[in-house]
Amino acid sequence: MASSNRVAIVTGAGTGVGKASALALLEAGYNVAFAGRRVDLLEAAAAEGKAGPSKGLVVQTDVGVPESVRALFAKTMEAFGRLDVLFNNAGIGAPAMSLEELSYEQWKAVVDINLTGAFLCTQEAFKIMKRQQPPGGRIINNGSISAHTPRPGSVAYTSTKHGMTGLTKTTALDGRKYDIACGQIDIGNAATPMTARMAKGVPQAHGAIAVEPTMDVQIVARAVVQMASLPLDANILFMTVMATKMPFVGRG
Repeated sequence: MASSNRVAIVTGAGTGVGKASALALLEAGYNVAFAGRRVDLLEAAAAEGKAGPSKGLVVQTDVGVPESVRALFAKTMEAFGRLDVLFNNAGIGAPAMSLEELSYEQWKAVVDINLTGAFLCTQEAFKIMKRQQPPGGRIINNGSISAHTPRPGSVAYTSTKHGMTGLTKTTALDGRKYDIACGQIDIGNAATPMTARMAKGVPQAHGAIAVEPTMDVQIVARAVVQMASLPLDANILFMTVMATKMPFVGRG
């Protein structure tokens, strides 16, 4: 199938990794549904990709709310008629704090968006990908370096990202018989508004504050397009894309 006939949904598409990836998919010829909670940011992002022949669709979505997720997929199908790629990118964090200080409300907000939201979107994608012709599709999950190693004071975010790995593996397994491939991209220190604090210094495991290197977010966007563009008989199950000198490999 030509990429110009292929359709992608990107959650959290108003800023950062989601925006860069949605625009890269548009440039690669995909029709793209830009999903997120802030319509103004989504519309501004989609407007940046209007030069090519592919089409962008803006859909205000709260991935933690089942009705909102169902509406996203229904509107995408109404506009484009099929779904080939879902990028589960939407995510939030809680302020860095000790585990015992995190409130139930803060914990639940992160879990609802990062993990439950990804599950709800995956569930809707499965329903479509199983029945469409030709059948199948690809789901890409944003796992983060936190799917492997936590930062200090990040119990909610890290727990959801470890959970995302379980969701990725189960989706890849359960999707086999339907030609639904699933992979996870684990991103380390892409330069986005979320990582702007890296330039000022962030807490390290041994207690110090240190500036951390970042990388261009377009590198991540190109990796997402690479994963998305594989034929369905091949899959990148896990990919780590990180700033080379960030403190991850080894002991800092």
